[in-house]
Amino acid sequence: MDILNLAVCPRCHSRVERRDGGIFCTDAGCALSREGFPETGGQPVLVDFENSIFSREDVSSTAGGLDDRRVSGPRSLPNRVKSRLLGVNQVAHQAAAYFSRRLKSRPDAKLLVIGGGTIGSGMEALYTDPGFHVVGTDVYASPDTLLVADAHRLPFPDASFDGVWIQAVLEHVLEPHMVVAEIHRVLKPEGLVYADTPFMQQVHEGAYDFSRFTLSGHRWLFRRFDLIAAGPVKGVGTSLNWSLRYFIRALTRSEKLAKLTGFAFFWLRFFDGLGDFGMNADGASGVYFIGSKSDRELSPEEIVAFYQDRRALHRLEAL
Repeated sequence: MDILNLAVCPRCHSRVERRDGGIFCTDAGCALSREGFPETGGQPVLVDFENSIFSREDVSSTAGGLDDRRVSGPRSLPNRVKSRLLGVNQVAHQAAAYFSRRLKSRPDAKLLVIGGGTIGSGMEALYTDPGFHVVGTDVYASPDTLLVADAHRLPFPDASFDGVWIQAVLEHVLEPHMVVAEIHRVLKPEGLVYADTPFMQQVHEGAYDFSRFTLSGHRWLFRRFDLIAAGPVKGVGTSLNWSLRYFIRALTRSEKLAKLTGFAFFWLRFFDGLGDFGMNADGASGVYFIGSKSDRELSPEEIVAFYQDRRALHRLEAL
């Protein structure tokens, strides 16, 4: 797939094209028709730098894009050890199976993955399913992305995707409501969204960690979507593990000892699914939402009822 055939200017949503050795917006009235867009790792960086926390200098100063990090795949030894001890994201695994069934019922379906520089735990099967196209984006280039983008201003036309997957990303964006509005914009009518986001987790990724959401707060963020399923991703056992890790981290000032503590108490995750659903959600490590694009918006009265009626939520395994 030539991603430039699908992409647009993130500022004015005009078509982009490659010319004169670079990539430019085709609208002569747009400043990005003159400034153009850089490339990194053979991938276009379609970012409106004037309205981003990143700058053009970030592209030239890092190896893979706007965020300098080493990418390790799900089959790397550290990630395999981590998966064995801390567990695969079973919610994402079940959601991926649901997405596969739904997307394959649409002709030439496209799935946008925001934050797809590394393949999220549980969603691996989406990348090998031939029934639809996966378009990976992130703030850095990787073998699993097609372009570098800032999710606050997605470089895609309105109604261009059948599904959007955003896993462990919304805590790292400055304006989550803007990102969700962009997801709504680029989805086709009744297009699907899957999001999972931390709740009771401590800061990770340092300066690029901004927000947390309760189950109700997460639902309100996606208030322009019809609910399909929602609930905890990982529960109170995993939350306790996070707290122990950061307790040791604060006392010893040692990242290594903190990680070892997390591995030593990996067994706490087996308590995640026990106990009352609502109480587990109130202390969950993370929460998820699956919904479809809607023309109506959830009301304040409905979000209060959402909390009170949590036991009536659709369970993901029943989809």
